[in-house]
Amino acid sequence: MARVVAREFRFVQKALANQDARLISVTSMTSSANKQSATQDTTNDANYRARVYEIVRRIPSGQVMTYGQIAEMLGEGYTARTVGFVMHAADEATTPWQRVINAQGACSTGRVILPPDKQQRLLEAEGILFDARGHCDLNRYRWTPDDAGEAAKHERDDGQANLFGE
Repeated sequence: MARVVAREFRFVQKALANQDARLISVTSMTSSANKQSATQDTTNDANYRARVYEIVRRIPSGQVMTYGQIAEMLGEGYTARTVGFVMHAADEATTPWQRVINAQGACSTGRVILPPDKQQRLLEAEGILFDARGHCDLNRYRWTPDDAGEAAKHERDDGQANLFGE
């Protein structure tokens, strides 16, 4: 048994030393760096931020949108994560940042802003109710703009099960 293990160990060592393995590793690292760089470049683009803020400023008081919902409206190149990065830089005086929440109907700013419950308290002041777990009913409070397109308006009519019971 020990001989088999030793032989397999030597085989793995040789494979790791193989130049093909190094090439795959370097290619993978380069690809990851390019994706990260693209995300940073996108969120630093003033036009990108302006498009996000334009939608957020239209959300009526007492209603919310999700990061992913905004990304879907904006199209290719936008993700829920990048919308979140943009929202962290929103001007509190001109942009109702608190009206953008996560796909579970909860606030995602607890580790980012002080006090940690600020977003939820601002939304509760607008009449949005949260359960004991800190989730609001997205079926009740989600806002979909008229120009969002049919796919966004009927996203719950696609027959897919919702994992969160909403």
